[in-house]
Amino acid sequence: MGLLVVGVVGGAVYAVPTLLDKGTATTEQRLQGERNPGGKAVPDGKPFTLVATGDIIPYPSIIQRAADDAGGDGYDFRKILAGVKPLVSAADLAICHHEIPYGKPGGPYTGYPAFKAPHQLADALKDAGYDSCSTASNHTLDDGFDGLSRTLDHLDRVGLKHVGSARRAEEAKAPALLSAGGAKVAQLDYTYGTNGIPLPADKPWAVNLIDQGRIIADARAARAAGAHVVVLSVHWGTEWQTAPDQQQKELAQALTASRGADGLPDVDLILGTHNHVPQPYEKINGTWVVYGMGDQIASFYETEKARGNMSSVPRFTFAPAAAHPGRWEVVKAEYLTQYSDMGPPFRVVCASCAEADGAGAPAAKRAEYARVDKEVTSAVTSRGATGQGLTRATR
Repeated sequence: MGLLVVGVVGGAVYAVPTLLDKGTATTEQRLQGERNPGGKAVPDGKPFTLVATGDIIPYPSIIQRAADDAGGDGYDFRKILAGVKPLVSAADLAICHHEIPYGKPGGPYTGYPAFKAPHQLADALKDAGYDSCSTASNHTLDDGFDGLSRTLDHLDRVGLKHVGSARRAEEAKAPALLSAGGAKVAQLDYTYGTNGIPLPADKPWAVNLIDQGRIIADARAARAAGAHVVVLSVHWGTEWQTAPDQQQKELAQALTASRGADGLPDVDLILGTHNHVPQPYEKINGTWVVYGMGDQIASFYETEKARGNMSSVPRFTFAPAAAHPGRWEVVKAEYLTQYSDMGPPFRVVCASCAEADGAGAPAAKRAEYARVDKEVTSAVTSRGATGQGLTRATR
């Protein structure tokens, strides 16, 4: 998949990956060709669903669980994710947040404060049905640039798109490009920082850092290249805080208010990570913002951190916008609740699904999942999202 310059925005040159290998045509020409092959009219497209999940943080206990599940032959994370695979794989597009880097084959694999996980996690994410992962976080450089590169190499190996960190300057300028329902979807990703680890002096583009001007410019460049939908993943906020902080509120307000020359939004959806706990959903300036999904894979044993094992799963249905040909809009907003069940054995489960379908589960587990579902729902709806059209789903 090559990279071609597609335009200049705000004085900066941007590039996006080509979708098909069709000689030397520009990206815009290729996208245009897909929209109108042979210059003929094509159908307007159809609705598609997009599901996202929160931070994947394999602590040592989770890595040990994956080793046990592999039966002494490496690491197998598939069983850990089996409970949410039906939900993820059923979506037309599924996005994960890849919080940490992979260590060298054979380890050592480490936890906080500098994470390194087995690369077999990539195989499990692909098996679960993910299409793309955001990779910009405060832990992206935990194993240096080598760890960053190793992670992206393995995501490439299994066929997962990624955005937020880069091995080359050109890669850093490119969104992840996805397709669903006839729409071209561009995913962007940025983080507030890298835990004080400096970006490589000769590779200042290695991790995308939050910059309002750059985010808007990148979104507009993606539009210019033919994207019908722009999804923004962003690593931000204050850890262990349910309410969005000032940076989140101000940036969300600015980004959702930003409009292109056509008067339409530059960003169609914002998906937040980093906080460890579920945060609210809110529709701002007509655009849905998920301030924070919470951790998808985590293992907090301390009672005071039990919320860190809970998360929400947003599911948005996009459909062609009748009033704006060539654009898609959210026509249905849903959420499910998710739980890192400490077990034993440790497993990630869809709490709202299990709570609804749990007639055969032990009473204690049904009660546990119901508590999780209630607590996550309270956080998700705490800024009035229910009144804005958000609904709770159970499957």
